[in-house]
Amino acid sequence: MDKKNALRAGALAAGTTLMMLLMSSPALALTRDDGDDPGKGLSVIETLGLYVLTPLVLFGIIAGLVMVLDKSTVRVVKPGSTKAKAKG
Repeated sequence: MDKKNALRAGALAAGTTLMMLLMSSPALALTRDDGDDPGKGLSVIETLGLYVLTPLVLFGIIAGLVMVLDKSTVRVVKPGSTKAKAKG
């Protein structure tokens, strides 16, 4: 009975995928809409700066601010460290 259900699920998934591929027409992406005014494209350097460098810089700034502005005083001391031996 499991093979029958698996076959049915596979046929449904394949049919759905095929219908989605047939229904979406990439040729429609070439026609311009009214009022469409695209700007100039980005160069490779601009694309890398915008989508790679900028998020990394923002992450670094946020992480740095979190570490600098951390007001908590509780620090975990590992059992084998020199601070733990000095207190004992």
